[in-house]
This record gives sequence, structure tokens and C-alpha cells, in this order.
Amino acid sequence: MQTKSRNCICQDTQRHFLRRAFDSLELEDAQRELLISSFRETRFSIHIMLRRNGGDILRTFQGYRVQHNHARGPFKGGLRYHPEINQGEIRALAQLMTWKTALIDIPFGGAKGGIAIDPAELDSWELEVLTKRFAQKMEPLLGVHQDIPAPDMGTNAQVMAWILEEYSKTHGYTPGIVTGKPVELSGSQGREEATGYGVACITRKVVSGMPLPIKDVRVVIQGFGNVGSHTARGLSKMGARIIALSDLKGAVYSEAGIDVEAAVSHVAQTGWLQGLDATEQLSNDELLELPCDILIPAALEAVINCDNAGSIKAKVIVEAANMPTTHQADTQLRERGVMIVPDILANAGGVLTSYYEWVQNLQEFPWEYESVMRRLEQRMLRVYGEVSHYADENQIDMRTAAYEIAIGRVSRAIQLRGF
Repeated sequence: MQTKSRNCICQDTQRHFLRRAFDSLELEDAQRELLISSFRETRFSIHIMLRRNGGDILRTFQGYRVQHNHARGPFKGGLRYHPEINQGEIRALAQLMTWKTALIDIPFGGAKGGIAIDPAELDSWELEVLTKRFAQKMEPLLGVHQDIPAPDMGTNAQVMAWILEEYSKTHGYTPGIVTGKPVELSGSQGREEATGYGVACITRKVVSGMPLPIKDVRVVIQGFGNVGSHTARGLSKMGARIIALSDLKGAVYSEAGIDVEAAVSHVAQTGWLQGLDATEQLSNDELLELPCDILIPAALEAVINCDNAGSIKAKVIVEAANMPTTHQADTQLRERGVMIVPDILANAGGVLTSYYEWVQNLQEFPWEYESVMRRLEQRMLRVYGEVSHYADENQIDMRTAAYEIAIGRVSRAIQLRGF
């Protein structure tokens, strides 16, 4: 891949996609500045003692919270625990959340945060201490109508429970302060599978416009974490043929189709997809270049780039991960006629169900699982129809259409509020 860091590539890609939409909308420089600028960017130093064989050692970790825009509602965005995150990456992801919440048309703005740490390096007690001290630092920024964090890469429902506990020490039990919580602590039914199920619903809608029945459509999914596994399970139940899956150690492939539930069980037992019965072993690079109808990158950013875009054989790419396609690859693929369903549409099921969780917390009235999933599917398909119609009407690609719709909504809110 390119010699530039993945973080820098993602920031460049975000700027390019925004510039393309700004130019198409013919926005003035002042409008662009208002839309790009962050409301607040905060960096924290978090100190904890780690218990190691040689004795206790003091470690200092860097934490971040970028609140990008709240013209349409409270700041909303995940917390990421990853050793390579930095302020620039968090800023780009916070902007992405602004456009995603506007596109899916929920009353939130955009934010992002995290700690530069590999959570696997800490035991559960250390991770809890680190999280609660991070929550202490963020406390002045948070509020159910101010800023509501959620899980992201390296975090989960347990991390959200720790933040809820720390915040509630001074504010009383306040479940709406975070989303993605355990169901036992006022979390929402369906939240865990929401992003993947939303991707599956969008993919099924794309397939409905193809000349093939869904059982004959060959689907490749890169990534088998939370999003990738639930995407695979959803599509499998819908009748799709999943021919390849991958995780950090590599990929498995079967032209006849992979038994997704068997793959889930195999990973639960072994930790990895390697060795799954009735499959061939491939590398992640080989998986991305497999002949298929639909490719779903559901793992890291920038996995489809200028080094491999020419070898991508998929007819459609549905972006389940955030920014999995660089802007150079995006241009190459569009010129070849490859349809790309952008991340701000395809993976918006997660933040949409976070909104549903927040609403349930404010109402103090939980919804049934079927109600959550029905609302999720209806909203995702409605927004897909809006983006498709806008793209066709203006003769532009779906990514530019999605950004233009989102930017238009945020810009209108800024004008109405008189910023």
C-alpha cells in the first residue's frame, strides 16, 4: 500500500470527497469554512498505574474528543481505542459523523473520540480504570442533550457501561448519556447487530436492481468482526451466497457458498476463520480481488486504494467500514463503471439504532426487538431511495449525492439558527 500512514490517507480522502461535493454545490469559501470547522477539539492526558511483573509503572495515554458540528442536534459519535489514532483521524471521523447523521436524518450532530491504546495490552481492571478516568476528563463535555458517545473500534457495551457508571456518580442514573450499552442497563434491543443488518438491507436493495436472483449473487465480505459477521448472517438469511470471508489472519473461500453460521461457530471455538471446513485459504489481498458481484469491505480504512483498485473485479462495492476506499481508488472504480454505495449511507444503521436507544432512554420506555429492526430497515431503505433518486436526477455518483444531501441539511440548519 502507499507509504503514507493510513490516518493521513483517510484525512486526504475525506477532504477530497467534501471538496467534490462543495464544488458541485458551488458553495462559497465562507460556507465551506463553517461546514468544515470543528466546534471544539479537546485532548486529554490520562495517567494510570499498571501492575506488571517488575512492579507498578505509571503510564500516560492520550485521549481525544472532537465535537464537529451540532447545528442539527447534540454531538454524536463513537469512542475508539486504537494505538494509532491521532487528532487528525478523530477530526476526520467526527466530520463523517456529521454527514452521516444528517443523511440518515436524525437530530444529531457529529463527534468522535478515543484513546491511543491497544486495549489488548490491559487487563479488565486496568481498562475499567482507564475508561473511567477518560470519562472524568470528558464529563464537562457530555450530556444527554449535549454529547452522547457510543462504541467504536476497540470499545464495546462494557466500556459504555463503565462510562455510564462514572457519569452517574455526579449526575444520577443517566442511561441516555451513552448508547450501545448492555440491554440490562437500558441498552436497546438490536443495537449489536444494527450496523451489519443495515448493510445487509442496503445490499439486498442493490441486488433487487440486478438481473440475478439473490441466491445467485456472489458476495465477498472483508472483515468478520461485529459488522462483517452480522452483515454475513443477515445476507445469508436473505438467501445470498457468501463466497468469501476474512479476518486479521486471512480469508476463506468457497465458490459454492460458505455456511455463515458454521463460520460463526468456528470463530467462537478457535478465534479465527482459518481452518473452516469446506473452504480454501486465501490472503486478504486475494479476497479483495476475487471475481464477485458485490464486495463488502467491513474492516479497516483505505483497504481499497490505488495499488489494488485496478484489480478489483466486483460490480458493486457496499462500504460497511468507514472510509474503506481512498479517493484515488474511488475515481478509478467509478471510471470503470463500478457502483459504490458510500459508507455514510451503507453503515448508518449503527447510529440510527443509537438514536432509537437514546429515544427509548428519554422516554423511559423500551421497544421490542421487532419494532427496532422494522424501523431500522424502513429508514435505511427510505434514505437509499432518496440518495439513488438524487444521484439519477443530477447525474452524479451515489457518494457525491449522499454528501450533497447531508451538506445541504447541515448548511440549512446553520442558516436557520443564525450561526
